[in-house]
Amino acid sequence: MRALLYSARFRGVIYQILVVSAVFALGWYLVNNTLTNLAARGIATGFDFLGREAGFDIGESPIAYSAADSYLTALTVGLLNTLEIAFIGIVLATVLGTVIGIARLSGNWLVARLATFYVEAVRNVPLLLQLFVWYGLVTSLPNPRQALNPLPGIFLSNRGLKIPVPEAHPIYAALLAALVAGLVVAWAVKRWAVARQERTGRPFPWGLTGTAVVLGLPLAVFLAAGAPFTLDMPELKGFNFSGGGTLSPEFAALLAGLTVYTAAFIAEIVRSGILAVPYGQTEAAMSLGLSRGKTLRLVILPQALRVIVPPLTSQYLNLTKNSSLAVAIGYPDLVSVANTTINQTGHAVEGVGIIMAVFLTISLALSFLMNWYNAKVALVTR
Repeated sequence: MRALLYSARFRGVIYQILVVSAVFALGWYLVNNTLTNLAARGIATGFDFLGREAGFDIGESPIAYSAADSYLTALTVGLLNTLEIAFIGIVLATVLGTVIGIARLSGNWLVARLATFYVEAVRNVPLLLQLFVWYGLVTSLPNPRQALNPLPGIFLSNRGLKIPVPEAHPIYAALLAALVAGLVVAWAVKRWAVARQERTGRPFPWGLTGTAVVLGLPLAVFLAAGAPFTLDMPELKGFNFSGGGTLSPEFAALLAGLTVYTAAFIAEIVRSGILAVPYGQTEAAMSLGLSRGKTLRLVILPQALRVIVPPLTSQYLNLTKNSSLAVAIGYPDLVSVANTTINQTGHAVEGVGIIMAVFLTISLALSFLMNWYNAKVALVTR
């Protein structure tokens, strides 16, 4: 017993057991206290409300939905809207942030100062205020009858952006399959080309080859099917447009706000990652005859990527969680739909619990994916 008491490992196990027990005890107390208070006030608990009819419409839905559907379907629509805005926002913010981050290091005085002004101005203005500004700009556009028409079939008004979209056709499923097959082939070609170059020193244009395969396979399938392609053009009927695809003002404002705001932080991450690479790497690459563009693309950015992935993960998580501010401008994301559900059913604890569980799952999944990628690109040392 004396040996166990003086064992640091044994004491560590005991401390961990005590901490875990205290956490579970606290959780049990909170849950039990909440259920007792709800029962005392006659408030129903449970998730049986998810199967009841929602009774409200949702302005934007990537799947078929009507007011006669259940609350579970309504929450699913909100979740899909959240995932859609988060995915598109992450892609656009990454591209814009990378460009701005590189521009901050430009030798051109004007370009560098403009990039610095963008970063400092955007980062120091609250995101909610920026969303209101973007929403005000979008909704101040002309009405549909006076809509801007920059290109044939494209109309920009306070009802959103209307664009032509292809009409549904069975061939599109085959095109998607061909695209996936092309991506797999391009990935295999890249692995083979990299291994071949490391073994023999001879480069292979895997980028051009992969692009040709990714674009060529769907194109070949499309042409073999007779190139069936018909556009659904938007037309002004009455006080609004019909047909075509729509980018709503709420979606556009939220996407613009999240992209511009997050890109400012990503720009600083990219800039710091580039500066973390020793300048001797640039001198060595240029001494070999590489241009500045190739030096940045082939030497600097691959090394900077290993530095910027962890903080970049945090910004992706922030963008996903900041999408909950969509409720302020009326975009039907998960939080907005859940709030409507809570107001109608009175199941506030369950509604908030669903929101917390969903965002926790999304954050953990995104963190797992980025950590896996970070481990793949990390330098392996002995």
